[in-house]
Amino acid sequence: MFDFSKIVAKLGGEMTKNIKSPDLSMVVVQPSGVLNAANAAAFQDQLVKALSTSATGLIVDMSSVDFLDSAGLAALVVALRTARRNGKQLSLCAVPPSIKIVFELTQLDRAFEVLETRPAQMAIAA
Repeated sequence: MFDFSKIVAKLGGEMTKNIKSPDLSMVVVQPSGVLNAANAAAFQDQLVKALSTSATGLIVDMSSVDFLDSAGLAALVVALRTARRNGKQLSLCAVPPSIKIVFELTQLDRAFEVLETRPAQMAIAA
């Protein structure tokens, strides 16, 4: 079994935050820091689990992601395929320019729905 606590310790805090919409139909996952081969499997597991708990889908808020490699990208693609297979939606939001270029270069910006900002009803309570 993969020990997620080691990743959390390496990153100096939580890697993601989960927020459910008021009607519990959508879940927001907010990864932070680096999404790479060291933590992609745990990230993928969290995305798939979040999809299973939502009625209609998942929003991945990328605003706190500093780096995304091919393993992190693959985790998002697996989650997108899982969502589509289950008739759910997976959207990305608040993607920083340095991360957005990865999606454009791989032409995955055509596969993912990319929102400029997180929908207001899905804001994190401070």
